[in-house]
Parts: sequence; structure tokens; C-alpha cells
Amino acid sequence: MKNTGLRQSFAKGTKRHKAAMHLIPNLFTTGNLFCGIFAVLSVFNADYMAAAIAILVAMIFDVLDGKSARMTNSTSHFGLEYDSLSDLVSFGVAPGLLLYSWALSGQGTFGIAVMFAYVAMGAVRLARFNATATMADGKYFTGLAIPAAAGVVASMVIFDHYIVRVGAEVKPVAVLIVTLILSFLMVSTIKYRSFKDLKFRGRQHITYLVWGILALVLVAAWPQVMLFVMFAGYALLGPVERMFVVLTKFAGKQPPPKREVVEQKW
Repeated sequence: MKNTGLRQSFAKGTKRHKAAMHLIPNLFTTGNLFCGIFAVLSVFNADYMAAAIAILVAMIFDVLDGKSARMTNSTSHFGLEYDSLSDLVSFGVAPGLLLYSWALSGQGTFGIAVMFAYVAMGAVRLARFNATATMADGKYFTGLAIPAAAGVVASMVIFDHYIVRVGAEVKPVAVLIVTLILSFLMVSTIKYRSFKDLKFRGRQHITYLVWGILALVLVAAWPQVMLFVMFAGYALLGPVERMFVVLTKFAGKQPPPKREVVEQKW
């Protein structure tokens, strides 16, 4: 009898059922926030690899948060604000502190300014997204999403630790350039594909499945390299597509070349 009453209280359409559906995405958001705090604490302990991994795990929770909210039809203004605050910690503050402690601490005030620029631009990106969420095109993001920028930072730390080992003289300059580029891309008007318009119909789902399996195999076989390649490639995808569109329009506006008239003498 108790089990029957419990099932009825959580039946579809009841208040408890709706509350449970709203709880699921918020739990994933809480996991995202926990990973962000853990990353910050790891930076304080100079454990940069743990901080980078925690940021990547936070990205998984962030994806699950949005997917579960859409699947359970439990999106809400509270969830949007909670998710943005968690993202600012996990993908703004944590990567900013990681960049500063890992490579920019020896640059004095300039290093602090660059780190602050990354965090501030990330906050602006989140605020702009929240303000235009109802009007945004689902197929594209305006500016580089802050989780993608954080993915570049985290994968760059892992890539350097296992593969490159950049010297102490080169690393600050390279990280300064990358940080400034990421800060600009986040607040730019460059369009980035969201890949939400992919339609798994007919034979296309087989193609997507094959590519997905290949990507997973590559990441599993060589994660230190492939993670950085994937995140850096996505960050460059927007500017490359923008440049291609501009060049195409420029080529289309050019008048056709004048044909030379050859005077024939008979």
C-alpha cells in the first residue's frame, strides 16, 4: 500500500513529479559548481593537472544539465541563473586562476590584468547569452561559449604537461596571446555552430555514429593531444568560417573581368 501511494504521489503531472523533474538538472548544475570549486582549490595547491581535469568534468555536468532540462521539459528562469553562476565559477574564475598561477604569475600586474580580462569577458559572455536567450538562433552561438574557452585552457595545460613542455621563457608569452584571443572571441559577434541542428534521420545517423566512434577512439587513444586539438579547432572554426563568408561575398561583388576586344584586320 505504501509503495502504491508513493507511486501515485510521483505520478506524471503531480506536484512531486514536477519538482523531481526540476531537481535533476539542478543536481547536474551542482556537480558543475562542485568541480569548479575543486579546480580552484587545486590551483591553490599548485595541482594544475587536477584543476584542468576538474574543469573538463565540469563541462560534462554542464552538458548533462542542459540536456536533462530539455528532455524533462523542466527549463526555468531559476535554472538558467543557477547554471550561469556555476559556469562563471567553473569556466571563468577557475580557468582564470589556473592561467595566472600556471603561467602568468611572473608577469606582475600585467598578468593579473590579462587574467581579469578573461574572467570579465567570460562574465560578459554569460550575461549577453542570458539577455538574448529567447531571441538567439539555436543553430549558432554569438561568440565563443565560455565552456569551450575553458576547454581550450584545460586541454592546453594537459597538452603542455604530457607533450610539449614549453620552456619558462616561452610559456608566459604564448599563454598571454592565447588568453587574449579567447577573451576577444567570447565577446565577439563571430558565429559558432551549436550543432543542435543535426538531424539523425535516415542513413545520416549511421554516418554520425561512425564519426562519433572514430572521435571517441582517438580521444581514448591519445587524450592529451586530441582534447587540445578538438577544443582549439572549435575555437578557430568560427573565425575561419567568418573569413570564408567575407571572402565569398567580396568575390561575389567584384565585377566580371572585361573582355579584351581584338581588332581583326581583313
